[in-house]
Amino acid sequence: MATSPCSSSGVSSSSSSGLGADAGLEIRTRSVEQTLVPLVSQFAISQLKSGSKCIIACVAFACLALMIFSRQACGGLWDIGYKITTLINHKDKPKRSDKTLQAIQRVGQAVNLAVGRFVTVGEAIANENHELKEEMSVACIEARRAGETIAQLTDVASLDHPESDSHITIFTDKTGVVKAARMLLSSVTKVLVLADRIVIKQIITSRNKVLATMDQLEKVSSFQEFVQIFSQFGNEMVEFAHLTGDRQNDLKDEKKKARMAASRAVLEKCTMMLLTASKTCLRHPDCESARINKDGVFHRMRLALEQVIEIVTDSRPNGENEMAPISIYSGIKEFKNKVEGLRENLYFLSKENLSTMLEVILEHTEDFTDSAYTSHEHREHILELSKQAKMELEQLVSVWMQAQNQKTKDLMEDLEVAILKMCQCMNDLKREVHSAATSLAADLLKYHTDHMVLKALKITGVEGNLEAVAEYTCKLSEQKEQLVEMCRLLRHVSGTEPLEITCIHAEDTFQVTGPQIISAAETLALHPSSKIAKENLEVFCEAWESQLSDMSLLLREINDVFEGRRGEKRVYLSLPRPGEQAKIAKLGLELHLLTSDVDSETEKWEDQENEIVQHGQGMSSMAYSMYLFTRIILSSWTTYQVHDNKPLLLLEAEKLNSMCKQLQITAKASAQGKSATFTKMSRYFAIKTPAS
Repeated sequence: MATSPCSSSGVSSSSSSGLGADAGLEIRTRSVEQTLVPLVSQFAISQLKSGSKCIIACVAFACLALMIFSRQACGGLWDIGYKITTLINHKDKPKRSDKTLQAIQRVGQAVNLAVGRFVTVGEAIANENHELKEEMSVACIEARRAGETIAQLTDVASLDHPESDSHITIFTDKTGVVKAARMLLSSVTKVLVLADRIVIKQIITSRNKVLATMDQLEKVSSFQEFVQIFSQFGNEMVEFAHLTGDRQNDLKDEKKKARMAASRAVLEKCTMMLLTASKTCLRHPDCESARINKDGVFHRMRLALEQVIEIVTDSRPNGENEMAPISIYSGIKEFKNKVEGLRENLYFLSKENLSTMLEVILEHTEDFTDSAYTSHEHREHILELSKQAKMELEQLVSVWMQAQNQKTKDLMEDLEVAILKMCQCMNDLKREVHSAATSLAADLLKYHTDHMVLKALKITGVEGNLEAVAEYTCKLSEQKEQLVEMCRLLRHVSGTEPLEITCIHAEDTFQVTGPQIISAAETLALHPSSKIAKENLEVFCEAWESQLSDMSLLLREINDVFEGRRGEKRVYLSLPRPGEQAKIAKLGLELHLLTSDVDSETEKWEDQENEIVQHGQGMSSMAYSMYLFTRIILSSWTTYQVHDNKPLLLLEAEKLNSMCKQLQITAKASAQGKSATFTKMSRYFAIKTPAS
């Protein structure tokens, strides 16, 4: 899909700011919005009130907005901001003191200076991005002109001298200042939106790098070449994680934020899957199940990368419109709003529209009544409530039609009763489907918490028992269908659009991961002595277990929404935050690559009892423990804020970096003969693990 950052400029014809055509710029990110809020709000106030006080407020907050956007360009102006606040609160007097006049002039000069520095940043961005240069240059020229105008109009030093009577100032031309402030708002907004396009461009460029490296990884034929390219791939994924993580946190639209979180979660988990699946395929090139396993990971990662680009560019492939699935909750909410709207207007919709809406809701309840996993009791209650809803609608329509012809007091009272009974019936239906979905989810999650099928697959795979593996893969397929159905039902009762998206993501994860576990288990059963095949199965099983854990958190939040308890917002499916965590993750991944190299070499030795092989395997086990240590740090970091231990953790991260470099140097050193090989392995083994 060809996408351009310039096709998603964030410009929209709709705007509620009341600032004219130039202000019709749709702001999609919180950072740009928060930068402009002071300026927009004060401009609106100045439109409603008169006097220099409000005009100065508008200009003052323009200065503050510029400081928020680029503190380097506008450094040192926070003190002026404090003085501006004092200035705004002063009372207008016929005789203005020299102190007041000097303060006004300083404000104008400060704004002009801030605009100049802001424009310098904008012009630098334009020079580095030629496709935006023309638009950015025009916006910068407008901003500079507005800043100069404000400086001229606040030049009130000579106001009290008779020879300066013709001098136009903020006190003699309030309209001019408002016009200049309007231009400043418009031009600053344009610059910010254009700069936001650059962020989109960076994400697209980063995605393209990742895709190109993935193409190389897919074609490699030697393990050594794979390790080198995967190291580059790891760096590119860290960069992509930074950019998309910042974008996710900055998005205003909660649906897009949830979709971004889901896509990034896929990429996070699939990175490790890609490593082990590719290693297994290289180790066993003629194994069909290993190839299927690897191809599935590549395909899923590509889909996730494309979804990220769709979100940041606000586009769909081939111009398709995004069709969000309709849930029972959202259908009931809309239906009740329409019904309750009859109190205010008896003619704003037709009875056919209302009947159609109810039909759609009841069609969706068939997902529950037709499900093999819905209890008999819940099924009967849902069917009864569906029948009651149809009867209540018939009664409502009858009274409603009569009220349209004759608005008597008795008829309006009857209509009110019919509305209340209709809404109560829908509330009962909502409660019933919620109970059906959440009780099923709780039972399934409890039943599968021991992961017995996964454990059995690992054991029978190592034993090379193909018949037993086939038996347990059937059980896993059945478990997958149960969990997929659970996610579909939970989506209907999730209560919010972001939680609906999270349910859809969970459904996709179970749908895809189940067959991948099966192919990994088949590969291990065909090659039971392969450490790489065993590790690959472990990774896919971990992904399954992780998703089950996420479902427990999701179920809790769905219940919280239903019961009106919305405490601190839980963060699902998030990648490590930018900064130190990403550094530790990268070091851990590099360390894991080195252990893979060692495992691959030791597996080739026919004499597994050889002392060199045993030392190598011991070293590999130790290094793998170090890798797991980094993963524990990361998982803990997503839950707790680290303050007191931060320096210690950073010190340990530096030690890891040093150890990885030592391992890399030793791994690359050539070794011929038993003695040299033994020395090389001993050097590996001599590197000590960090104290936990």
